[in-house]
Amino acid sequence: MGAQAGGFLAQPPGLDGEPGLGIAGVTGVARGRTWDAVASAHCPDLTGDGVAFVVLGDGTILVEENVPDDSLVPLADAIEGTLHTPYRAAAVRTSGDAWSVVAEKVEIVEIPGLDGDVVDLNVVDGERDLTVDGERTLRQVPALDALAENQGDVALHAERIDDDLFAVDVFPL
Repeated sequence: MGAQAGGFLAQPPGLDGEPGLGIAGVTGVARGRTWDAVASAHCPDLTGDGVAFVVLGDGTILVEENVPDDSLVPLADAIEGTLHTPYRAAAVRTSGDAWSVVAEKVEIVEIPGLDGDVVDLNVVDGERDLTVDGERTLRQVPALDALAENQGDVALHAERIDDDLFAVDVFPL
């Protein structure tokens, strides 16, 4: 697995700043984000204090940050013990060369010719609402429409990760 530069939007893990750390029963509201896998690994070649990346189905690692080649492989290997590709991950240095990483399963779709970086598709009671970079549009996006098909009411959120590739989260409503 090798790391490739990509242009994707991702938020690294961390505390949400709310009192009680978003723990149900302490603040009354559970944290919104859940992770499918959590792991740790030693990454002696990885620089910085945090990194976000996506691993494609073929094992290719896409990362926006400039990191040494193959420095993310120990993190990907640690996650792949419990979660199969593709997935989105974020890691933070805990001490020395020890890193903690979280990951969530994600759909990867190709959307050729789309100018925007963030796409939201909502289908409720058969009504379709699509926004690209926050602007409503009537444009058809066959790859997203196919994911939404047979889902009933659903919300899809897609973020560009590299060229025409988008990481898509599917939220049944």
